[in-house]
Amino acid sequence: QVQLLESGGGLVQTGGSLRLSCAASGRTFSNYAAGWFRQAPGKEREFVARISWNGLNVGSTAYADSVKGRFTISIDNAKNTVWLQMNSLKPEDTAVYYCAARPIYISTYPYWGQGTQVTVSS
Repeated sequence: QVQLLESGGGLVQTGGSLRLSCAASGRTFSNYAAGWFRQAPGKEREFVARISWNGLNVGSTAYADSVKGRFTISIDNAKNTVWLQMNSLKPEDTAVYYCAARPIYISTYPYWGQGTQVTVSS
């Protein structure tokens, strides 16, 4: 099993920044993908960003159009940690942010964290 623990959420003003972290423990995979998703009140959970690790270095990254240019996903494989740097935050970024992970050879995410609240005030 893989355990994921998010941290770094909080309250920030419009235009501010936050950095979320996702620490993984338990079973590890040499090739995997990690993603950030978010869910705002009354809305469906949506994809935010994804990063893949090919065993030696980062394979690829992907972002939702709504966060492209403002958010950056990165990874420290030695520390089993994935970060999401969020800049130029907007009120519509307010949501619970979830970290997820999967082996690279499957398309769904079986491992999820508990989530961390991000609130952007206007």
